[in-house]
Amino acid sequence: MVLIEHQSTINPNMALRLLFYITRVLEKKINSRSLYSKKPVSIPWPEFFVLYNGKEPFPDNAVFKLSDLFKMPKNLGLPEKAYPLLELEVKVLNINEGRNKEIVNRCKKLSEYSFFIAKIHTFWEELGSLEEAVKEAIKYCSRHDILREYLEIHGSEVLNMILEEWNTEDAIAFAREEGREEGLENGREEGKTEEKLEIARNLLSKGSSPEFVQEITGLDLETIQGLN
Repeated sequence: MVLIEHQSTINPNMALRLLFYITRVLEKKINSRSLYSKKPVSIPWPEFFVLYNGKEPFPDNAVFKLSDLFKMPKNLGLPEKAYPLLELEVKVLNINEGRNKEIVNRCKKLSEYSFFIAKIHTFWEELGSLEEAVKEAIKYCSRHDILREYLEIHGSEVLNMILEEWNTEDAIAFAREEGREEGLENGREEGKTEEKLEIARNLLSKGSSPEFVQEITGLDLETIQGLN
């Protein structure tokens, strides 16, 4: 069983997120009654991958471990050489154009996808609009027979998916950055609120629920609902 997630930002919690994903998959795949059987339950061998294609510099390959997130044993009164009895490793592959060439070249679709994302970044810098950049990248790749069949059939779905994913990740990244700056001079608070409102409007326009927007921005529900 191979679980693959695509990311345009680096998140140190990816191993924990994939633990949640594999648990949900196994819950659907395995009859709960069999857990109480005298016979051992056979489950698929899992592999976990994250395909990264964001702008932030990142090596070709990296491994994120669930154990990196556990509290240190010394903080729990355990021997320093103690090791966790639960582990999950995620292989992170940088698939930006020009990276991991050996892996990308073995898979034509992955190579084309890498090129497609690179085109989005190029058009985004030129046009200043993510939505227009995605549209132009879809047109360009369709004309040059790059993911052409898929883009011609699912172009609108690809557009909506990328807008939702990238804007959401930008919002989460902003929320993390804002959290690190908490406690700095009060004169910046008004500007932060305006940025949060802008993020909220953007997420709502892409169909995100008010509850999700509240979780990302920290704004109260009344304020968020008033933006609709």
